[in-house]
Amino acid sequence: MDLTAAQEISQGKMNSPFSVLGLHEVAGKLTVRAFVPGAETVDAIDAKTGRRIVALKPVEGADGVFEGVASRRKNRFAYKLKATRGSDSWIIDDAYRYGPVLGELDEHLISEGSHKQLWDVLGAHVMTHEGSEGTHFAVWAPNARRVSVVGDFNGWDGRIHVMRARGATGVWETFVPDVGDGAAYKYELQDQHGNLLPQKSDPFGFGAEHPPKTASVVRKLEGHDWTDKGWMSKREALHKIDQPISVYEVHLGSWRRVPEEGNRPLSYEEHARELVGYAKEMGFTHLELMPISEFPFDGSWGYQPIGLFAPTIRHGTLEEFRAFVEACHNADIGLILDWVPGHFPEDQHGLGRFDGTPLYEHADRKEGFHPDWNTLVYNYGRREVRNYLTANALYWLKEHHIDGLRVDAVASMLYRDYSRKEGEWVPNVHGGRENLEAIAFLQETNIAAYGEVPGIMTIAEESTAFPGVSAPTDGGGLGFGYKWNMGWMNDTLSYMEEEPIHRKYHHSKMTFGIHYAFSENFILPLSHDEVVHGKGSLLDKMPGEGWEKFANLRAYYGFMWGHPGKKLLFMGGEIAQGVEWNHDSSIDWHLLDHEWHKGVQNLVRDLNAVYRAVPALHELDTKPEGFEWVEENAGEESIFAWLRKGDAKTPPALIVSNFTPVERMDRRIGVPEAGFWAERLNTDAEVYGGGGRGNMGGKHAEDIAASGRGQSINITMPPLSTLIFELERD
Repeated sequence: MDLTAAQEISQGKMNSPFSVLGLHEVAGKLTVRAFVPGAETVDAIDAKTGRRIVALKPVEGADGVFEGVASRRKNRFAYKLKATRGSDSWIIDDAYRYGPVLGELDEHLISEGSHKQLWDVLGAHVMTHEGSEGTHFAVWAPNARRVSVVGDFNGWDGRIHVMRARGATGVWETFVPDVGDGAAYKYELQDQHGNLLPQKSDPFGFGAEHPPKTASVVRKLEGHDWTDKGWMSKREALHKIDQPISVYEVHLGSWRRVPEEGNRPLSYEEHARELVGYAKEMGFTHLELMPISEFPFDGSWGYQPIGLFAPTIRHGTLEEFRAFVEACHNADIGLILDWVPGHFPEDQHGLGRFDGTPLYEHADRKEGFHPDWNTLVYNYGRREVRNYLTANALYWLKEHHIDGLRVDAVASMLYRDYSRKEGEWVPNVHGGRENLEAIAFLQETNIAAYGEVPGIMTIAEESTAFPGVSAPTDGGGLGFGYKWNMGWMNDTLSYMEEEPIHRKYHHSKMTFGIHYAFSENFILPLSHDEVVHGKGSLLDKMPGEGWEKFANLRAYYGFMWGHPGKKLLFMGGEIAQGVEWNHDSSIDWHLLDHEWHKGVQNLVRDLNAVYRAVPALHELDTKPEGFEWVEENAGEESIFAWLRKGDAKTPPALIVSNFTPVERMDRRIGVPEAGFWAERLNTDAEVYGGGGRGNMGGKHAEDIAASGRGQSINITMPPLSTLIFELERD
């Protein structure tokens, strides 16, 4: 054996050990070479019978390297290694006796950046290979000189399981026998100059250790017997723009905690019972989880993920997460995940300078660094990076039956100058500020998601007026199904924060949203972003004291549920949480002992019920013909009245809001048709903590002109209230 090669193996400098170690024909004879550090003797034994085939001799000058010639064997054979040290002995199934796993087609698709099932070939996969049980490891690191997989199974020694380079793909792979589900591992890499890098978690790791530990964990993807066929067959119809969609946004770590057990968060199994049951009882159609891809820092709320393919171990294993997904579906609740392809943290075990070069990120910090979050930006112009991210989206949708992805911080991806000063950003090839590569990536991902997984939806958190976010890609749009309406949220909350006496001067903040309400498929979000960083809770934002605060909030919720657009409410908002959200604490569930807080919860439950039961509130949600102002300019009274309409057979709904603490009796509101206008919901009802003032179940239209119409109803408008009426036709 070449001494230089043997010494490189012993010193961890060999980058192609498969060319030396294992079973090789040398000078016409089958020769076994092995690296077993710490061993005094090594024998090659028959893999089935355990009989010795050949005793390997140590190579002088190369500690741990052994070789021996099987002179009596003419054909290749399966072997294992028996090592001894003193009175100790152990059996090793030599990884270097196994051939590669990746095929030519996989190599081609990886090189092309078009492998839609990329997670099937990269990462750690438990499998049977060449008759043996073990795990196949594969990682993309094109600029590394040497890559090894390390773990408890080899004493975290990077010399032992050096991986095989797969040529132009930049992929390194190896099959390690006797390693299975639950094994912790990392990758050890040397850069181009032979310098040892910090050990890296697997970019495709399907599991992870509990923070602050940072290793990846082998998790089996195969074998789950899904029981949600009923939901999967009907979800496409439930995600259409004419359907009622009401989303409950949740941070799993703080929705509910167990104070008797160190204030721990609930497990996936407990959430499957308690959270899913609660969402069902409250009438929400969907749950949206703040990011659950593995992340190192609790304070990031998951928005700085390291393990994009691993459900966080904070609440349980991958299999337990899947059981949570099934619980949602079996309760007819869709599950949306927050997805973060916009940036990633610089933690040394993550993607940053993964192989010693800026592999996933831009080399130029003007393109590759986010000043707002001190994070790195993906290089969307690199085909392998785009493939990594698009495959990750498909992974959640396919492998875990996720129903939708809400893409975080889309605006930061669309613009090269996002939150950057003059001279701190690089223009695109045309000299503009748009990030053309990120735009193309978002379009490609939406095309892949909707094309590969029927029935899902993608949602953009996009805070600018970028055109066509939810428009089809073939017309130049980004291809999302829905977009958060951040403008509506900002304007209406600003209005609600005004003292009622001043609201008449800000009347347009509540009406302006209709001017663009049908330019996108909108979701109206009252998300976690509005109740953190000193902003206070939603209840906090409401002016007044005592009953007025609660009445304002109830009226605002009524306005929101009656307004065009799907609905999203962050946890705690439905019980009028008194303080802003704290990710280390549970929602203040004890507040439900107070009738006003309980009343708000009752209201949100009933708003969801009415939203489903009154077709006019959702049938033409994204079309201008589904909306008509009745009283748009009643600023002096701070009154708003409008119609929601469905198809020709659908009875119209009338929504009326009074945002002053003044009761308005005998107030005439014009209506388009004769008949009885049933009061479907009144936010001032006693069951909601209100004063119980209303219209005795509804009003008959009279031939008295009002609001520019020939007919009207004469109603009582309680102070700080919203009323929802629906026409009952004969």
